[in-house]
Amino acid sequence: MEQVFAPWRIDWVEREGNDDIDGCVFCTLPEREADRENYLLARSDDAYVMLNNYPYNPGHAMVIPHEHTGEYRDLGEDALLAKERLVQRTIDAMDEALGPDAYNVGYNLGGGAAGGSIDDHIHAHVVPRWNGDTNFMPVVGDTKVVVEAVTDTYDRLHEALATQDGVRDEGETRAVVIED
Repeated sequence: MEQVFAPWRIDWVEREGNDDIDGCVFCTLPEREADRENYLLARSDDAYVMLNNYPYNPGHAMVIPHEHTGEYRDLGEDALLAKERLVQRTIDAMDEALGPDAYNVGYNLGGGAAGGSIDDHIHAHVVPRWNGDTNFMPVVGDTKVVVEAVTDTYDRLHEALATQDGVRDEGETRAVVIED
């Protein structure tokens, strides 16, 4: 059995507050006041950004429209544009805070066959990549090592988003508000 010591994960395992989610997690979490605890980084009227709880790499974020639909072609024009603008802002913040060499940006559309665990609410994955981030561990050892705690990544990206034009910073425990 492969084991990787990751004591920072205990915060996620023992956290309270998401056991009572009834319905869509992507509709419920942005309505709560616990932005930092839920890793909500930024929000606009039509979409928001949050870090993935099970990241492929440090900084793995999801850009999610508020509009609830699992069908990409049904997404309204305002939500579609807001979501894509937040993808741009997320990449800008990652450039500043994390300095990756490249990105993977994509969707899991159509349900389980696409590999996604949430298929009834569209969301874009933004995954920063570094030269050499795939090494012997996942290739030979069938184990992925994430080298930074999600809370530390949250702080770095939140700070980078807060410095962008057209935003309002409501403090370190609240998501940055996109005003333009």
